[in-house]
Amino acid sequence: MDRETISPAGPRISQYGVDPKYIVKRGAELEGMTGVSLRDLFPDMPKVIYPASQGEKNIRQKTEAALARINFSKIKSGNTVNILASHHGFTFLGGKPYAEMLRTVKDFVERETSAKEVRLRAGLGMRFRETEEYIKAHGLDEYFKGKALGIAPIDAGIPIETCLGTLYGLRRAYDADVIIHAHNSDVREVHFHRQVDRAVKPFGMSYARAETRSTYHMNMGPRAANFVARAIFDSDFVQSKYSFSIFMIMSPAGVVNIDADNDLYALNDRVTVGGMKHYGKIINLLGEIDECVVILDFPCPVPYVFAAGVIYANMVGANIDLFDLDNPLPPYTWYTETFYNERGKPLIPGIPPVNPAIKMVVHNYAWTGYPATFFAEHTPTIMVGREQAELFNRDPMNLNYMKHALLAENLDAAMEFAYRTTKTDKVIIFDGATGGVNVSRPLAGHLLRVSPQVNERVGQTLMPKWLAQRDVDLKLLNEVA
Repeated sequence: MDRETISPAGPRISQYGVDPKYIVKRGAELEGMTGVSLRDLFPDMPKVIYPASQGEKNIRQKTEAALARINFSKIKSGNTVNILASHHGFTFLGGKPYAEMLRTVKDFVERETSAKEVRLRAGLGMRFRETEEYIKAHGLDEYFKGKALGIAPIDAGIPIETCLGTLYGLRRAYDADVIIHAHNSDVREVHFHRQVDRAVKPFGMSYARAETRSTYHMNMGPRAANFVARAIFDSDFVQSKYSFSIFMIMSPAGVVNIDADNDLYALNDRVTVGGMKHYGKIINLLGEIDECVVILDFPCPVPYVFAAGVIYANMVGANIDLFDLDNPLPPYTWYTETFYNERGKPLIPGIPPVNPAIKMVVHNYAWTGYPATFFAEHTPTIMVGREQAELFNRDPMNLNYMKHALLAENLDAAMEFAYRTTKTDKVIIFDGATGGVNVSRPLAGHLLRVSPQVNERVGQTLMPKWLAQRDVDLKLLNEVA
């Protein structure tokens, strides 16, 4: 077990979070905290190519190697090409590896084809200016010579005729002759896609109009809505433009590889196996925590802050097997009150509760721009800092957040109250620590004790079950790192 904590991800300058000057103390600086390496928990965690001593050079080399296997015949002389990206890729490891993958795709396509112009179109969710911030932060506006744009779900749409009827994509996503799908394999929104068609999902979300992407949020839920993304991707319109997909393959410890394929569904199967094989262990490990205080301490909205490579929303649902499709109802690890009445009670029997192991949440640093009142309603919450509280009070999506949260002047005061109230000394910090997780020493000991049995259960029992549910060949288990 590491004696020192692991450096947390640094704050970002963003309109969705407070100025970094107000983040005066991080959870990892608290007395009694320690860092635990993911390899200490799971020795079979795959080796990563990033972070590494070669930095982004590894990403460029692996991206070029993946692209060398691609058939570029779809890109004709004089064609315009849109590289389609998504905002979540920029939240991994400071966004540097994802930005480098995008730059390398541009360079390679320009070098190997006679394309007239290669552009970047980066989709997002509810924070309509977020990808603009990432594009500028990583110099992609200059690298793409002014042809890099953030595209929001409220932007002009384009009708797409599908087997389900007319659905709507974003016009700017499809305003080129050819499209390249550039994404990542992180399981983040497993509560929406259930690791079914994970690689296809952005066609129904990041590249779709609000009316279409809301099928995930408001209408059909995480099972049926998967058909929407598949229907859009399989449409004659999208297929007439689609060339190939390239993914930054993630593990909880970092970037494992860069994978590309002209066949999105073949890539999708590999993404499915890799995601469940490694993230399944972390999420099941979180499910072994019997009680804890959670500290939110990462530059993302409340449900998307990271620990051990997974997001807080996964922790909220870790009392259920998030990957098991036999569950009659999906876990509600997200922001919406869709399945609860106005008093916060489940609409029907069988809706699982928020993870009861979470005794209190200390909100040290997390962004607005995503409805988070649901989380504060269901778990006692302490907000650190008046500036951050006021930011949430001004956010239209979180006007009621502070009605369900206490305000503490600083992190030490918040933790003193949390310890006294919850009577637990187990703490987990969602701060994006790379390659490990920052926790209190009692929780570190607990995680190290139970991780071997979690590793065995996932590998021997759960993986075969999960893959069979998705009709994915078990042979891929040995082929995917």
